[in-house]
Amino acid sequence: MKKVAILMGSDSDLPIVEKGINVLKEYGVPFEVHVYSAHRTPEQTGAYVKEAEARGIGVFICAAGMAAHLAGAVAANTVVPVIGIPVSCKNTGGMDALLATVQMPSGIPVATVAIDGAANAAHLACQILALGDENLKAQLIKGRIAGKEKVLQKNREIEEKYNK
Repeated sequence: MKKVAILMGSDSDLPIVEKGINVLKEYGVPFEVHVYSAHRTPEQTGAYVKEAEARGIGVFICAAGMAAHLAGAVAANTVVPVIGIPVSCKNTGGMDALLATVQMPSGIPVATVAIDGAANAAHLACQILALGDENLKAQLIKGRIAGKEKVLQKNREIEEKYNK
């Protein structure tokens, strides 16, 4: 199975990123995690991205706040799918990061999830990898069924309490 590369612009993004790491662990998807900055370590970031596919990376997840150029910098150096997680901050709540992540030039796409949406980034990474992995696809389907059952159980509880 291909691996997911998780990059964050700062170690302060780790509490957000860990939510995605937990999803990848749940599905048994291999991953590696690094701190690389589009602005402070551009050479190292570019070198890592250019070598990643040869090491089995099938999807990148990039978390960054404020200017949030990491996902775009990664996407500029690979044709491997890139998922951006805009990270919230005190000043703007993450809207600046969201816009910086989603507004990419034509031909350099970054799939973008919600602000602080690391769990969905990991789910999307799993879906991308599942295109070539039937076992992972089956696990994702089971996860969807379990999610549906959880909602239906909550519905039954609410109905029993209020619809008498």
